[in-house]
Amino acid sequence: MEALDLARWQFGITTVYHFLFVPLTIGLSVIVAALQTAWHRTGKHQYLQATKFFGKLFLINFAMGVVTGIVQEFQFGMNWSEYSRFVGDVFGAPLAMEALLAFFLESTFIGLWIFGWDKLPRRVHLACIWIVAIGTNLSAYFILAANAWMRHPVGFEVNEETGRAQLTDIWAVLSNDQAWSTYLHVVAGAFITAGLFVVAVSAFKLLRSRYYGDSGTPGDVPHRSEHDLFRATLRTGMVVTALAGALAAFSGHHQAQLMAEYEPMKTASAEALWDGEEGAGFSLFAVGDIEDGRNHVNIQIPKLLSFLATNDVNGEVAGINDVQRDLAAEHPGNGEVDYRPNIAVLYWAFRVMIGFGLAGVALSVAGLWLTRGSRMPDRPWMYRLAILGLPAALTANICGWILTEMGRQPWVVVGELLTAAGVSPGVGLGSVAFTLTGFTLLYGVLAVVEAGLLWRYVKAGPSHVVPNKEDGADDSDDSDGADTAVPAFVY
Repeated sequence: MEALDLARWQFGITTVYHFLFVPLTIGLSVIVAALQTAWHRTGKHQYLQATKFFGKLFLINFAMGVVTGIVQEFQFGMNWSEYSRFVGDVFGAPLAMEALLAFFLESTFIGLWIFGWDKLPRRVHLACIWIVAIGTNLSAYFILAANAWMRHPVGFEVNEETGRAQLTDIWAVLSNDQAWSTYLHVVAGAFITAGLFVVAVSAFKLLRSRYYGDSGTPGDVPHRSEHDLFRATLRTGMVVTALAGALAAFSGHHQAQLMAEYEPMKTASAEALWDGEEGAGFSLFAVGDIEDGRNHVNIQIPKLLSFLATNDVNGEVAGINDVQRDLAAEHPGNGEVDYRPNIAVLYWAFRVMIGFGLAGVALSVAGLWLTRGSRMPDRPWMYRLAILGLPAALTANICGWILTEMGRQPWVVVGELLTAAGVSPGVGLGSVAFTLTGFTLLYGVLAVVEAGLLWRYVKAGPSHVVPNKEDGADDSDDSDGADTAVPAFVY
């Protein structure tokens, strides 16, 4: 075990944890803005309740995302100083834009939105949450543009004297086809996750109200007037998920083509394709020997991989062995480097991403059919199944990110800098082990806090944010009658 291995583990753990919050923040910001728009246009009390209820859950998630995201940037200087030295002049530009433009935009207007209820004009207050949503999605683009540059570096040149990459064309970096294609796919995944989050919360509240009755404990069971609210949000989440699923399929197909062009080793490894083929099939299940470079069992859909990668069912797709030979010949100065990533992890991460993502979208499409008109499912297991859509979406997102990042290995910047050359030379194994342990324990505590807050507010329900109409509240009242056992959380 070397410092490099632990540094990679640390960055992987913190990135995966951070990415639990990113998709929800991106998607929920727009959903909350849409709910407030519906209230602004119709004046219906249930839309005000839904806005503040899901807005509160959005704020909890937003705060956790900010806290965990800051740690990511610290690691560039702590564990990856050689990487930072090489890419700083290029990588810093989109990250600076994200911080100075997008993050300041969303953080400023989210404050106005939180504290502006009953203080700002309704239209101005509504504009604040839409600016937050725009800023959140803009922030994601700048970060993904920086990440895309690592997989397809453009708009730069290497200074021979300093050995550093220097930015020559910022527009090339921001308009990188890997950047906008990745952005579409990540945003699609974010809306699938956010949609299934709304579905899961709504299904949970409907399950309790329809099958468990009033337990007598305030907040345990939705008020009868909230049934219509959660039926509406259930269908809203399903519509968002279904539409996002279509975008994910389109953008995923384009991602596959770019991956085959710019990162052929990732494509081959994700399919356990050892030797190049024309009319290559898409692997559904494979058992192989990585050392010998062959598959013992490989169940495929004929020609599908070639179509996904080249738009031609008879197109040629390079294999792992082919790419290894090509890279060894292209980079003789690197010595005897194994350019293969962790094939088993990539292969199964790809399948889990697709399988769980499709399952979540299929669940929403089926749910829209079952709830058409005034219908509602009459079996408790259907609501429980809807709740399981959320962990499926989160798992699919995480596996997609693992595929993206681990598939780039052993490069930290494809074709330019190996991961082993990017680690900080002065950081020892003990130092990285200490920070890895500390971050893991801290993130474990934060996970408990996050889960506890979300559970508390979901269980309490929207009536503890905005009292139910029957209780004598009007749409301008957002505090009186709230249960004091549940923290006010600023509004």
